[in-house]
Amino acid sequence: MQTAETSRPASGQATAPDGTAIAYTLHAPPGARRRIVLVHSLAMDRSYWDPVVAALADDYAVLVYDCRGHGASDKPAGPYTVELFADDLAALLSAVGWRSAIVAGSSMGGCVALAFAIRHPDRTEGLALIDTTAWYGANAPAQWAERGAKAEAEGLASLLPFQRTRWFGDEFRAKSPEMVGKAERIFLANATPAYVETCRMLGAADLRSGLGGIRAPTSILVGAEDYATPPEMAEAMQSAIPGATLQVIENVRHFTPLEIPDRIAAEIAALADRAAAAGAGSA
Repeated sequence: MQTAETSRPASGQATAPDGTAIAYTLHAPPGARRRIVLVHSLAMDRSYWDPVVAALADDYAVLVYDCRGHGASDKPAGPYTVELFADDLAALLSAVGWRSAIVAGSSMGGCVALAFAIRHPDRTEGLALIDTTAWYGANAPAQWAERGAKAEAEGLASLLPFQRTRWFGDEFRAKSPEMVGKAERIFLANATPAYVETCRMLGAADLRSGLGGIRAPTSILVGAEDYATPPEMAEAMQSAIPGATLQVIENVRHFTPLEIPDRIAAEIAALADRAAAAGAGSA
């Protein structure tokens, strides 16, 4: 186990190709076995991953960051695209001196991770797609635009009743009000214009054509009760990505990294082992 001194995380800012500042925190214990980057969900920030980081950071170098438009990162005007977010991640890896990493993303972060694996295959050692999709469907542009319009017209708080039941299962909400409250506070702290642009981005995202070219070991995880990105979407990704594995996890909903962080951390660690066995080069 690393001492508090040797494992103290380092925070900083990287600069994307267009000058956008991307805020990050790097947990890098000496002798870390592999490098893992975690990409958060829509309207969350890097602290979304805190419970998972706690389970990984003694043995792995873990990089978490705020996507553009989120947290302490810059919030430039749109349009945003998942490809733009993927290139932000590439710039961040270069800034911290990582050639490649295991890339894990939750929900929106999974879309970003997919785009990264497609655009930067040589930098993707393994891919964990958590409660996410390559495409939200034919009606997605209108549906996501409607959500953004509601935020603009009525404020982000108007979306909370809708969000909390999508994020968390009924039992978890009853037993863990402090975690639910933390997610709600992060959500409400968002800048509405950036939230709206990110909604438009997800509505327009369609990564299906690139799935067949992914060669990194890929693990797909989804909550059985997830109706934001239901198991059918996960099954579609598994069928298109060569060698991908799929686990449908019972009794959890959309924010599995918060509901079952130890399980998610264990699956990411297992993916790192798969990547090592497959001979994926570390940075």
